[in-house]
Amino acid sequence: MNRFSEKDWKLFRSKISGWQEAYMEKLNQEYIELLSGGGNASDRFWALEKRIQEDKKDCGVQCRMSRSNLLSIMISLLNEGAITFNDLEGFSDDLKDTLRHLAGK
Repeated sequence: MNRFSEKDWKLFRSKISGWQEAYMEKLNQEYIELLSGGGNASDRFWALEKRIQEDKKDCGVQCRMSRSNLLSIMISLLNEGAITFNDLEGFSDDLKDTLRHLAGK
C-alpha cells in the first residue's frame, strides 16, 4: 500500500530536479576542494574519479522515477543529505510520518 497521495507524487516530481541540482552543486564544490588539495595531481585525479563513480549512484544525482519507488527514493535523498525534513513542506502528513518512521527520526 502506498502511503502517499496523488498530490505528493506531483509535488515530488516538481521538486526532484531542483533537489538534484542543489545536491550536485554541493558535490561539485566538494570536488573542487578535493582537486585543490595538496599532494600529487595523479592522486587527486584518481580520488576524484573514484568519488564520482560512487556519487553517481546516489538518488541525488540520478534515479529511476516511478510511483512504486517514491518512498525509497525519498529515503535515499534524506540519507544522502540531498534533502532534509525541512524540504518536505507541502507533502502530506502521512508521507512525512512514514518517512520519519523509515528514517528512524
